[in-house]
Amino acid sequence: MSNTALYILTVLIWGSTWIAIKYQLGTVAPLVSIGHRFLLAAALIFLYLVLRRQLRRLPLIDHVFLFLQGMCLFCINYLFIYTASAQLTTGLVAVVFSTMVILNMLGGALFLGLSASWMVGLGGAVGLLGMVGVFLPELEALDLSDANFRALLLCLAGTCMASIGNLLAVRNQRRAIPVLLCNGWGMVYGSLTLYLAALVLGYPVTVDWHAPYLVSLVYLSLFGSVVAFWAYITLLGEIGADRAAYTSLLFPIVALAISTAVEGYSWTWSASAGLCLVLCGNWLVMRRGAA
Repeated sequence: MSNTALYILTVLIWGSTWIAIKYQLGTVAPLVSIGHRFLLAAALIFLYLVLRRQLRRLPLIDHVFLFLQGMCLFCINYLFIYTASAQLTTGLVAVVFSTMVILNMLGGALFLGLSASWMVGLGGAVGLLGMVGVFLPELEALDLSDANFRALLLCLAGTCMASIGNLLAVRNQRRAIPVLLCNGWGMVYGSLTLYLAALVLGYPVTVDWHAPYLVSLVYLSLFGSVVAFWAYITLLGEIGADRAAYTSLLFPIVALAISTAVEGYSWTWSASAGLCLVLCGNWLVMRRGAA
């Protein structure tokens, strides 16, 4: 697939997963549901690799880095951001998470020797300003109480973990580890750690056998995890961690577009202006001269 197709696929899938996540909330603890999601996704990946005869052994040192990638990308960041989301509004979490554009650019330059593009930095800044406009009412309503401040720190920590996971994924691709194999092992390590955390924290590892939960779990595993993470991590290697991370600013826009059609979300002037800025930032980041 072309990079444009991978980019659009990533944005559309992750922008729509919020619908499925709604059906995951209820009787099963969130971190257990996330564990189910990634374990099922890993099983699907390994089944595909076995059937295609593409499963191969990896050196121990590669498993160390795959474990680290799994911790950052499929475990710790979800724990932190889900915990923060219990206290903060969705919009505020989206704004904080979108700082990954800048974090990936700085991390890539510092740790991977990637050149930092001023055009990507400018596009990221414009996009972040647009996100502020989109979620301005929620930002204005924020009070920096102790609970909110701690949640903000957790959200930022989760974003940093996701960014580190992105850089580890780039490292693993440089080792010529196939993306699906990389993701499969990372998801195994991440899901098992989530189950262990659930047991330590006293949450039962259970499954909701009702259809809405199971259908949404399959969607999140197959499309939200297997397909979207394959497309996204492939993008990391093809266009760079900084440019690929701009998709994190577009997920909420897709979610709001779906909410407009399904739930009657009403766009304010600030949200409309913010949308224009996000799209302008995307143009700056993805233009040829931004590489």
